[in-house]
Amino acid sequence: MLPQEAIPAGPAVLRPPVQGDADQIARACADPDIARFIPFLPSPYSRDDALAWITKTMPGVWENGGAGFVVADPVTDEVLGTAMLKPPDRFGATEVGYWLAPWARGRGVVTAVVRTLAERAFARGVPRIGLLTDVENVASQHVALRCGFAHEGVLRGAGTPRGGTPADIAAFGRLSTDPGDPITPFLPFFPGGFPGGSLTDGVVRLTPLTTADAADYFALASVPDVMDSHVPPAEPSYAEIEVVCRYAGHRWLTGQRADIAIRDARTGAFAGDIQLTGVVPPLGQAMLGYSLHPAHRGRGMVTRAVNLLAEWAFTHTPLRRIVAGTTPGNTSSQRVLERAGFVREHLVEGLLPGPGGSRLDDIQWARTRP
Repeated sequence: MLPQEAIPAGPAVLRPPVQGDADQIARACADPDIARFIPFLPSPYSRDDALAWITKTMPGVWENGGAGFVVADPVTDEVLGTAMLKPPDRFGATEVGYWLAPWARGRGVVTAVVRTLAERAFARGVPRIGLLTDVENVASQHVALRCGFAHEGVLRGAGTPRGGTPADIAAFGRLSTDPGDPITPFLPFFPGGFPGGSLTDGVVRLTPLTTADAADYFALASVPDVMDSHVPPAEPSYAEIEVVCRYAGHRWLTGQRADIAIRDARTGAFAGDIQLTGVVPPLGQAMLGYSLHPAHRGRGMVTRAVNLLAEWAFTHTPLRRIVAGTTPGNTSSQRVLERAGFVREHLVEGLLPGPGGSRLDDIQWARTRP
């Protein structure tokens, strides 16, 4: 596929691995993030493991038509990571894989490496390159989008088991006919990125929902009046809540929805949740939903959260319209929307599923970009 020679790649160089790289590879593979997202690596990872990869695994990759490289500093030759193109399948397509040492991150190295490998492979007739990554590995998914790889879906249970359960895999792909331009997320993360970004007005703070919020989110979702507002109204299982939290970064980055925790800005306590869902890019529209734990009600926190989120969305995303719905009896939610600048538009009879197979009317509201 590619010749076994050094290839310049922006702030790095791709070169075939040598036995002298073993110590640095072993040191890098002791990093918890690498171990987390590449769970088939031996643990602990030793110099002998690195030598086996250099002298046995990589020669087999080359012999079968793939390509495997060390990513090195072009001046010092320090090992920054590894990258490879898997042997092609029967249609000539391949898949790119990589990892980066902790000391090399934040410099655009992986993006440059993946773009370089893709361009070299396409120039040699490869029709398609896939990029598969753990659904929780948001940083790697950022790389995919920056390199022009389109999001293609999620392969459930397709990854190496982690903790006894096969990981879900986010699938990205790029064709030789694709332009390769960076793909800008429809919903950018809050300032500070994922998971550490936030919005605040000094009273409430909005942060991306993460797996660390699962227990609090489950407790909130199990409050009776919160359950009644679910569509459909039902008590969620803890497993369902965990999935929402695990997928939060992936779904946000790929423009499907933004799941957000509402926190007390002073204490950091989890107070509720707010979401943008039902995103329709051609319309520039998304749907708003929210709930607040009873212990934090009566302080205007939801109104503040709605205003913060709407103002961010109209400033930093292409959204032009945010819609919401309430049942006719949910006057407290209606007051929140009115205070946050939403206008009542119309009533849809029998739209919402209710308890016991009943149907409930939905009052629909909207706030548009100024």
